[in-house]
Amino acid sequence: METRIDEIADRIYCISTHVADIGPRGFGFNQILVQADEPLLFHCGMRALFPQVREAVARVMPPERLRWLSFAHVEADECGAMNAWLAAAPGAQVLHGEVGCLVSLNDLADRRPRAMKDGEGLDLGGRTVRLIATPQVPHNWESIVLFEECTRTLLAGDLLASDGPGPVLDREDVSERVLEAERMFRAHSLAPTLGAVFGRLAQLQPCVLASMHGRCYEGDGARVLRRIGAGLEVLAEEIAGATAPAGASARWRGEELRDAGPP
Repeated sequence: METRIDEIADRIYCISTHVADIGPRGFGFNQILVQADEPLLFHCGMRALFPQVREAVARVMPPERLRWLSFAHVEADECGAMNAWLAAAPGAQVLHGEVGCLVSLNDLADRRPRAMKDGEGLDLGGRTVRLIATPQVPHNWESIVLFEECTRTLLAGDLLASDGPGPVLDREDVSERVLEAERMFRAHSLAPTLGAVFGRLAQLQPCVLASMHGRCYEGDGARVLRRIGAGLEVLAEEIAGATAPAGASARWRGEELRDAGPP
C-alpha cells in the first residue's frame, strides 16, 4: 500500500492510502493535515497505518509539532491510531464535539480531550476551524465535521465517501460517485435529519470538500452537497418504500433533486 500526500488547498494536505482488496475497485483512507501555528490532523487512521501516515506528515512538518487531533466519529479508521499520535506528539490534544467526548473519548483518549460546542470556532493561529455537529449523519450519534474558514475547506469525513482509484483532488462533480458508493456499501444511516444536515453544510459555501474516503473535490461545494443530500433522500425513500405497507404514499417526490440541477 502506497501512502501519498497532496496539497488540496493552501497549506491543507490530504494523506491518502489506497487499499486495493477492499470492494470491487479498492477503497481509500485519507487524513487531512491543516498546517498552522497549531497544526491539526483530521482523522488519525487505523493503528496499522500509523507508521506510513506519520512518515507522510513528516514530509511537511515534524509530527511531534501536532497540536490538535480530531476525526468525524469514533471508528477504527477514524481514531484507531489516536493514542499513538498522542504519544508521538506530546503537546497534542484530541478535539471533538461534546457528545463524542462524553460518551467515548474522555475514557478512550490517553489525555483528556477538548470538547467543543456545535458551531464553536477554534483559532489555530493563521487558520480557524469551526465544529459542526452532524448527529447520525452519515452515522454515529457523535458525528461532526470541521470547516476551515480561511480556505473554505470542509473536512467532510465520510459524507463524500467513494471507492476506486483516481485523483486525490477532483474538479468534476463527484456526487454520482458518492451516491454509487452508497448504493453499494449502504454506509449512511439515512436518518430523518439527513437533508437538513446537508443543507446546513451547503450554506457554508465550501470551495473544497475534503473526504475521508476516495476523492476530494474543488469547486462549487454547496451544489455538490445539495445533490448528494437530495440523492440520499431519494435512496432513503426507496428503502422505506420497499418495506412500507401497500398503498403507503412516499413523502419524497424528487423536487429537491430536480432543484439541485443537472450533474
